[in-house]
Amino acid sequence: MGAAYFYHLTRRPLVDTLRMLLGKSLENGWRVAVRGTDPAGLADLDKALWLGPEDGFLPHGLAGGTHDADQPVLLTTALEAPNGPNCVMAVQGAEVSAQEVAALDRVCVLFDGDDAAALNRARQQWKALKDAGASAQYWSEESGRWEKKAQT
Repeated sequence: MGAAYFYHLTRRPLVDTLRMLLGKSLENGWRVAVRGTDPAGLADLDKALWLGPEDGFLPHGLAGGTHDADQPVLLTTALEAPNGPNCVMAVQGAEVSAQEVAALDRVCVLFDGDDAAALNRARQQWKALKDAGASAQYWSEESGRWEKKAQT
């Protein structure tokens, strides 16, 4: 049974936090789906990930190619990712469910703490998962490093 980890971004940009989390996920041997709601925004993330440091290369692809199922990290808007992920990282307010939390090793929800709509969406997701009995943790970087602030 997995858990949902909520990452409240206040200091680092999404792509930096995503690089860190994707690196750790790949170290664990997990396949990851980065689920978003905006194809153009995912295309921007794809470009930013390719421009990362050489020593931090993250093998990944943007959904829609012929090798989607082979990608260790797939950026997608689909609820069902063809790469068979162990972990889903939801960005742009993408949907996550308690069933996913139970079935996967990890579900991560990354949200911009300076965006009122993103903050409200994350609060709704936290409440829905908590009410459904899913395990969830809330992580904040307000002190300059990631700290767990709450857990259900």
